[in-house]
Amino acid sequence: MRVFVNGSFDLLHTGHLEMLFYAKSLGAHLHVAIDSDKRISEHKGPDRPVNPLHIRKAIMQSLKPVDTVSVFSSDQELINTIRAYSPDIMVKGSDWRGNRVIGEEYCGKVIFYERVNDESTTKIIEDFISRRQLL
Repeated sequence: MRVFVNGSFDLLHTGHLEMLFYAKSLGAHLHVAIDSDKRISEHKGPDRPVNPLHIRKAIMQSLKPVDTVSVFSSDQELINTIRAYSPDIMVKGSDWRGNRVIGEEYCGKVIFYERVNDESTTKIIEDFISRRQLL
């Protein structure tokens, strides 16, 4: 079984790791597609990403559950990647439930991963800024 995950993976945290290990447990091969720096800036603001693409990609490629990594800059590039990989399963975070999942028509099924904790990159950044303002 081929499994697919995509995301920014800007500041890797345990929520990401848990989802990646879960996704890998569903199949023999896990492909992770990462948003380009430009795409992250467009969607999350001019101060993002915190880590540039070459760092995010190197970290992702070094993780045990991840077999292959690609980069996409647009919805169409993401769709093309999903179509070419033809995953049996796409894993998305539970926060995507009820939203349009790009490329879902090119995979066998979408599984929503239920977060064990409330970690998110945005929350980590906001907490960091709050702590700095207290100094």
